[in-house]
Amino acid sequence: MTETVTTWYLEQTSPADLVPAAEPPAEQEVRVVLSGTPLPEFSRFLYTAVGGDVTWTDRLPWTYAEWAEHLGQPGTETWVAYERGTPAGFIELQARPDASVEIVYFGLIPAFRGRRIGGHLLSYGIARAWDLADRRPECERTKRVWVHTCSKDGEYAMANYQRRGFRVYDTTVTEEPEAAAPGPWPGA
Repeated sequence: MTETVTTWYLEQTSPADLVPAAEPPAEQEVRVVLSGTPLPEFSRFLYTAVGGDVTWTDRLPWTYAEWAEHLGQPGTETWVAYERGTPAGFIELQARPDASVEIVYFGLIPAFRGRRIGGHLLSYGIARAWDLADRRPECERTKRVWVHTCSKDGEYAMANYQRRGFRVYDTTVTEEPEAAAPGPWPGA
């Protein structure tokens, strides 16, 4: 069996395109922190915890060495949102050779969705994509920030990207094999 999947490609071409979301209420104690030490175990945890219910499967077969290699690439950053000290979600940025920065992954662990964290984390991550060269001198000054989302992602993903100032520049429709959402770990 197959399913029709629509993928939208969105971009910002200026830091002025960013329309920041309001921060969550102070009593939630939300903070966003750079994961300064590339750690495959932590990144895999975030990937499976956030993407388990929306069919993120492409990195599930990666070995420890593949995770480490990916995380060690110049211009790759993982920013993590915490609520009261608990990881709530993440945004992964990756500089590209054309002076663009891709938001490779972004999302919240299901228990933290609907708590005003997603728009804030996305806003924060986009700002970090625009100023990536300030932290990473090996990277060119960012000229474009882009992301893709698809019809299998969370129901509010596209609207959040557009509210933050992203514009659609391409759309594709493909047939993909139906796959069950893997959950955060096998059998969950």
